[in-house]
Amino acid sequence: MLAPLMSLAAVMSFSMLPAVAQDTPISRLPSVTEKPSDPATAVTFDMIRARGGQIINLHLTLGHGGKIFQARQMLTYALRFDAVTPRRIRELTIMRVAQMTDSHYEWAQHLPIARACGYTQAQLDGLATWEQPGLFDEKDRAVIAFVSQTVGRNGNVDNAVFAELKRLYTPQEIIEIAVTATQYVTTGLLTRSLQIQPETDGRSAAPPKC
Repeated sequence: MLAPLMSLAAVMSFSMLPAVAQDTPISRLPSVTEKPSDPATAVTFDMIRARGGQIINLHLTLGHGGKIFQARQMLTYALRFDAVTPRRIRELTIMRVAQMTDSHYEWAQHLPIARACGYTQAQLDGLATWEQPGLFDEKDRAVIAFVSQTVGRNGNVDNAVFAELKRLYTPQEIIEIAVTATQYVTTGLLTRSLQIQPETDGRSAAPPKC
């Protein structure tokens, strides 16, 4: 587990380190260039920039996948821009997944967005002990409980946990929460297995706004 959930100060101090030298590996694979030769990757990079994002190490690694990378990015953007679930709830989902799966990469990328969505550092630091009274409201708690069992129990979600989620969220919102959770589980697996390094130069995949 992220121990004990990286503090904002730690992330900020980490991001103030010098930028990675060009000859420093960003992952187990060589980086594609920011002007890639693969047409699908080039189009995807242009889309990321048009949406206000920067090309991060995740993109520079997955860019080797061409159309597969493009398809994955399209799902990410569907969740980010086309979902009806409040962005705040989706960011809470991502942060709980990152905390549970030791995804330091996603934690660092999404921390500024989660804070922009109104979550305090005390709440983010308390994700591992989210059941303590007064930390989260009932809508947040329903999501965290569902995500915790989806990820921590291989999808074996208790009927009571699902009933509470269903009481507070529409079927469309539940699908969006479930797909967001599972999408970011795979992102954590990718970043760890390929040893994709967190950015040290401030690049981010999305502006830090909710």
